[in-house]
Amino acid sequence: MPQDSLYEEAVQLLKSLIATESFSRQEENTADILHNFFKKNNIETHRERNNLWAFNKHYHPNKPTILLNSHHDTVKPNKDWTKDPFTPIVEEDKLYGLGSNDAGGCLVALLATFRHYYDQENLAYNLIMAATAEEEVSGVNGIELIIPQLGPIEFAIVGEPTQMHLAIAEKGLMVLDCLAKGTSGHAAREEGDNAIYKALPDINWIQNFKFPVVSELLGPVKMSVTVIKAGTQHNVVPDTCQFTVDVRVTDAYTSEEVLEIIKAHVACDVKPRSMRLKPSRIGKDTPVVQAGLALGRKLYGSPTTSDQALLTVPSLKLGPGDSARSHTADEFIYLSEIQEGITLYIQLLDKIIYE
Repeated sequence: MPQDSLYEEAVQLLKSLIATESFSRQEENTADILHNFFKKNNIETHRERNNLWAFNKHYHPNKPTILLNSHHDTVKPNKDWTKDPFTPIVEEDKLYGLGSNDAGGCLVALLATFRHYYDQENLAYNLIMAATAEEEVSGVNGIELIIPQLGPIEFAIVGEPTQMHLAIAEKGLMVLDCLAKGTSGHAAREEGDNAIYKALPDINWIQNFKFPVVSELLGPVKMSVTVIKAGTQHNVVPDTCQFTVDVRVTDAYTSEEVLEIIKAHVACDVKPRSMRLKPSRIGKDTPVVQAGLALGRKLYGSPTTSDQALLTVPSLKLGPGDSARSHTADEFIYLSEIQEGITLYIQLLDKIIYE
């Protein structure tokens, strides 16, 4: 199918997705649209909850497999929108609408790429296209739910807005709930053991500690105390002080290693809410990265999390659009970015997919 036709089809699909509410965990209607898109193009589709995936027509179990993945859920529009977030509006080269940039443009460009290769025989790799849910909330019923049904995967391309440069590393996220314990007493007398004071040395350590190993692409591990709760009234010494720590883990450490270092240096109780969102990296010498470099694309490390964090296979983040526009009022993507995205995805895969 000519790339111009793939592009026109992709834009029409994106407009339909924009016009359909698809907040995280409420993506049923956009899942239906995507299912009908596959069906219209005679592509056998699998669905679990609001996740859809398809294998290329000549899939062969003995060949390595590339996963193409992006999400169709969105955040809720913020109060600063001046346009209707659910009305796709084209002004010159800009397509406005909620989810247009994050990550609708990436999704439709990857779908167009999958369509380009779907019927082709004698490819060196299989292709799987997965349009998934709950990415914006890192939900358990998104990409993580269907990975066991996809079979072995050599590597994945995760569609997120990167201006079609290659995010070959991504920070992980670990949220820690910390609890300093004291003894309550009357504030007017020398009573009690103030839990806030007991928490202060730990908070000070978190603010100032520097992890010795610094990632080449992602920089240092970053810790931030973001929430503190203590005390019930002005004249009672608090017996507990709870605080939350946001930890952005780099590929220089595993989440488990970072947690052990923290526990070894603080006196408070430390409990991670989850260890699911892990840092990731793909080697510079892998064929897909080398293909991207040959096309003049730049390499970088991404500070924001995506479905990469839930994949256990090598992956890179790559897609049309700009991450700086994600979750902003009057979100948009340039139509030319979608067209360029389709072209570059195909050029990239052409370099590795043919025998």
